[in-house]
Amino acid sequence: MSLLKPFSKLPGLCTANILLVESEEQFQQSLADALVEETAVTVNVRLAKSLPLPMENEESRPRIDLVVFIINLTSELSFQSAEASLKYLDPGYFLGKVCFMVTNARNASVPTERLDAVRKLAASLHCPLLFAEDQTPDGVTNATERLLTILKVAAGLVPMATALYLSNLTRCTVPPDIDQPSFD
Repeated sequence: MSLLKPFSKLPGLCTANILLVESEEQFQQSLADALVEETAVTVNVRLAKSLPLPMENEESRPRIDLVVFIINLTSELSFQSAEASLKYLDPGYFLGKVCFMVTNARNASVPTERLDAVRKLAASLHCPLLFAEDQTPDGVTNATERLLTILKVAAGLVPMATALYLSNLTRCTVPPDIDQPSFD
């Protein structure tokens, strides 16, 4: 088991590589199918349930431009798996090459503490936090478009923009009163 490093390999020409990490694989496959349909650039999608990645394919594995942790808010295991996987990423990834995508945020049965924990995690790592609707084709399409925008910048395919600059614009922030009890 080794750290996944962002700059250990050379980038491909007009190619972007994304790693989708989701413990339950519900939204992961539909999102991957939509991502590979992109025609402007070649998008290679890698899927994983958790990190670390297996060592046996390390030489043939391309450089990963963006790591996306997909967290299903209705599952505590999904959040714990994403949190445990973070220690297998090189700190260089947190300079604009990691984002969190949350599903089922509108579900009434989701405890607000879980959403707050995800927001705090994303804010503490200075990473973007995206919300996605995984139940409808339009929701998958919208999530794909947002990820493609971030992926193209992270892969260096957008002139005059860097992943670090984009992450500063899109990073998650936590309101100062998030730890205060609500009086609802």
